[in-house]
Amino acid sequence: MPSKKYYAVFKGRKTGIFTSWEECEEQINGFSGALYKSFKTREEAEAALELTEQNFIPPSEQKEVKQQKTKTKISPAKELILDSVCVDASCLGNPGYVEYRGIHTATHKVIFHKSPMPNGTNNLGEFLAIVHALAHLKNQVSDIPIYSDSETAILWVKNKKVRTKLNRSTDNEEIFNLVDRALNWLESHEYTNPILKWNTMSWGEIPADFGRK
Repeated sequence: MPSKKYYAVFKGRKTGIFTSWEECEEQINGFSGALYKSFKTREEAEAALELTEQNFIPPSEQKEVKQQKTKTKISPAKELILDSVCVDASCLGNPGYVEYRGIHTATHKVIFHKSPMPNGTNNLGEFLAIVHALAHLKNQVSDIPIYSDSETAILWVKNKKVRTKLNRSTDNEEIFNLVDRALNWLESHEYTNPILKWNTMSWGEIPADFGRK
């Protein structure tokens, strides 16, 4: 059994000592200049926090936070929950025509399908598919999981921020308008649905795949 850790957040949404990584991550994820460090004992964590009150943060703390940011990764799910929604997108070209859909994992019944939009990217489609699924399940008062095989899209949803290099133009106004609406939805709604990374290695292609690889 792994030993318990204590996480001291020196700079974040809230500072203090947290006893789980999930609580710590809430304070630092997406927070500019966040600083934290893990300790084996509460006493060590408290001592480190006291140093910050004297305007001293050891250089090692900053180094660890920077390393953590570069290692942000969504691990594939270990359990397949059939009562769930899986989503996927298809892009013919890069950029190109983008469409996405969501299906019920167990029955393969199509729940929603967005027709192709010009001059978009696959990542944008994957992002929109997850948010569409969240909004749909919110309306259904359902908290079942959502599976996506796009790590990038999952991170965009969790961070409520889209990092695309695609420039907005008259050709792709439709997809960018949907992105704006999706970001507004994420900012104004809470959800409890787990967003999980599809385990392609163990389960094969995600059922929502368009089969165009």
